[in-house]
Amino acid sequence: MANLQARMIRAAKLDVELYEEVEADQGATGQATTVVVLAALAAGIGNFANGGMAGATTGVFAALVGWYIWAYLTYFIGTRWLPEPQTEADHGELLRTIGFSSAPGLLRVFGVIPGLTGPVFAAAGLWMLVAMVIAVRQALDYESTLRAIGVCLVGWVIQACLLFVVVSLF
Repeated sequence: MANLQARMIRAAKLDVELYEEVEADQGATGQATTVVVLAALAAGIGNFANGGMAGATTGVFAALVGWYIWAYLTYFIGTRWLPEPQTEADHGELLRTIGFSSAPGLLRVFGVIPGLTGPVFAAAGLWMLVAMVIAVRQALDYESTLRAIGVCLVGWVIQACLLFVVVSLF
């Protein structure tokens, strides 16, 4: 199993080969989970002034659940609604690649610096989005980056609608 830290750096550098590597490495699911948890903890620390310990704890749980749901949505949309002829993937491949696309989220820890929370979260969020498009493109074996963007966009809309319904119920 490859070094987690090295993989996280490569993921943050948007290394296409890293996303291919973790897609194929079934043993990397635990590492992907670790990346998601670390990114969620970094967000909790970075936003500690607003959410406190309860916010950080809730954030980690929400990140794990959201990651799993997002990977399933992306899998379904990418393989059933918007596949390319060569598209072949499973849920685990998307869990691993999308998990590693959270690596830039570790920078959110710097949101703890007064006055930087918003800019740090915005920059990390944009970086994570770019990484996610690369992760989706590689996991779904797409030749088209635009198709990967489309899958991410459709998945985001569906997840936002589901989240709205769930929040409305509670």
